[in-house]
Amino acid sequence: MRNGSTEQFSGLPYIYALLNCLISSWYGSPFVSTDNLLVMTVNSVGVVFQLVYITLFIVYAERMQKMKMLGLLATVLCLMGSIVFLSVRCFNSNVRRMFVGFLSCASLISMFASPLFIMVKFNQSSLVIFT
Repeated sequence: MRNGSTEQFSGLPYIYALLNCLISSWYGSPFVSTDNLLVMTVNSVGVVFQLVYITLFIVYAERMQKMKMLGLLATVLCLMGSIVFLSVRCFNSNVRRMFVGFLSCASLISMFASPLFIMVKFNQSSLVIFT
């Protein structure tokens, strides 16, 4: 922020973390599962943090990055809207809990596994020098 630019940073991790928090918040809501209010609360706070990070990123990003981030943000919000609509309209409460729970688990696992893919890419690059 000091430089007034996002420099070489990517906003993609913030977008992905937002999707993860949104799905987990929906899972913790009383519409999907009972007795998971803390799950909803923690992830709702995560949604707020991610939205702040994304907003700051968009404010300081160059025009092309802004457009990309706004497009990704719109995609995440549409995807989440689709998940909510599908889970409410198409599934009874037990299947809804399993469906959203599965999406939440898959999202969390892939989020925690994502640094492994970065490490593999980093190790394959020519920038690594082993001594």
